[in-house]
Amino acid sequence: MLLLALDTATPAVTVALHDGTRVLAESRQVDARRHGELLLPAVDRVLAEAGLKLDAISDIVVGVGPGPYTGLRVGLVTAATFGSALGVPVHGLCTLDGLAYASGLTEPFVVATDARRKEVYWARYEAGPAPGSGAPRTITRLTEPAVDRPADIADQVAGVPAVGAGALLYDTVFTGVRREGPEHQSAGALATLAAGKLAAGEELPPPQPMYLRRPDAQVPANYKVVTPQ
Repeated sequence: MLLLALDTATPAVTVALHDGTRVLAESRQVDARRHGELLLPAVDRVLAEAGLKLDAISDIVVGVGPGPYTGLRVGLVTAATFGSALGVPVHGLCTLDGLAYASGLTEPFVVATDARRKEVYWARYEAGPAPGSGAPRTITRLTEPAVDRPADIADQVAGVPAVGAGALLYDTVFTGVRREGPEHQSAGALATLAAGKLAAGEELPPPQPMYLRRPDAQVPANYKVVTPQ
């Protein structure tokens, strides 16, 4: 296996290569406005670091969000293009799952990313076994990903261990925030999670975007089509 993982659903543009045993190379740059500009050079960089060519890739996994429409589609379109050109399968994984895997937490916890508009994307998780036990790490998502205003979920997340940029941004609501935890996505964590699932024979979700809300750009309600007479 040579798995290419990428995710642009958070401000981090992140890419990694995984050989089924370990992460061979990883790149992460945090810039919410340059996903399209930074992604392909990041792919080139991790391939060069690993001393491999693009045609050596056997699988692709891409973070499907939830995330803002513009950034999220950059990763999804790139993954689909690579998959078509190389003739390899493209898998999807929830971006929040990657952050949950990277957190190292085992007790029930929350992952929250910044959804803008004073909202967060979030979900509740549990994981096991404990780090250092020697057994493979697993995560279980206990709730479906959702987008909410922090104040509306305060009673559900107060005091619960939490990681992610959304939890850090609204730490008066996410009072159990772990500041040492991951803030943005890591393609290395996403790749490790995907590689474990594939090795176990688990079927991964399709690379379909998880937007959870409508894009900012919409046709005005009173828009009139003008046709030639």
